[in-house]
Amino acid sequence: MKPLRAILGTASASDKIIALAEGDDPRVVEGAVMAVKENVARIILIGNKAKVSALLEAHEGYDPERIEIHDPAKSELTPDLTQALYERRKHKGMTLEEARQQITDRLTYAAMLVRQGIADGTVGGAIETTSDTVRAALQIIGTAPDAAMVSSFFLMLFCKDHHEVKGARIFADCGLVVDPDAQEMAEIARASAASYETLTGDTARVAMLSFSTSGSAEHAKVSKVVEATHIAREKDPALLIDGELQFDAAFVPEIAAQKATGSPLKGEANVFVFPSLNAGNLGYKIAQRIGGVEAIGPVLQGLAKPANDLSRGCSAEDILHMIAVTAVQAQHVKSKPETR
Repeated sequence: MKPLRAILGTASASDKIIALAEGDDPRVVEGAVMAVKENVARIILIGNKAKVSALLEAHEGYDPERIEIHDPAKSELTPDLTQALYERRKHKGMTLEEARQQITDRLTYAAMLVRQGIADGTVGGAIETTSDTVRAALQIIGTAPDAAMVSSFFLMLFCKDHHEVKGARIFADCGLVVDPDAQEMAEIARASAASYETLTGDTARVAMLSFSTSGSAEHAKVSKVVEATHIAREKDPALLIDGELQFDAAFVPEIAAQKATGSPLKGEANVFVFPSLNAGNLGYKIAQRIGGVEAIGPVLQGLAKPANDLSRGCSAEDILHMIAVTAVQAQHVKSKPETR
């Protein structure tokens, strides 16, 4: 079974509710309808009710009982969400009047739906910037109690005929943490391994990437990757991880046999942790645009409940896929959001 079809199937078994912050965007509405038709999730579309309704009328053949429309300016939930937002942010100086104003922001409203348990996850970023989308998630949903930080990854799907080795892989962090230190890189590795196993059900095999393999070069940037690998191993001795490795030594068994003879990954890594956002962002875009790899993301990890970001160039199909990923993440939420 193709990895994306497996994720869609897992999502459909959960019946989660996903809030789409930009419900008045035609692509978002189309993605929502696709998700409902495939039983991937129930949907809340956030936006002007008349506009969203008009967009929905262009689509047929879906269950209207599985799509709700929430207009933050008129919703009957807005007063309670306003009070909850005020309680959440008053320690930061927010007044009740400021909460009344902010709750009308669609990203804020969506995040509050998730925080209050009305929705299981949220997706935004088709129109809004990544910084605004992530800020709303961090301030309102908060980090998971067992997470040291919030980071991101792209789910990379190698499914084309020309891909010699097919399947799902993770590239991290390609969207959020600009220049992680060794401790942060280790946390990104551990979180990405957990995300891979959540989404695929397979064992994570983590490669810590560098321009050096097994001491072939000496540099402070190489030392950071070596230290990060050591930290990750110490914190999780069961984690299958190796580094520092060049990408080819982590991805191609024949190259691994020459360059990294002692590596437990044997050139079969499925989680690739880049040493910087610069490297990771370039890496995933090259794989996507030249290699034809399908990229879903950036997917956030480390939040108390799922909230994910879209590219502003996303298609309706991209939105469907992100809804599915968010629904699967929601199945693995362990506890309530932090109080602060």
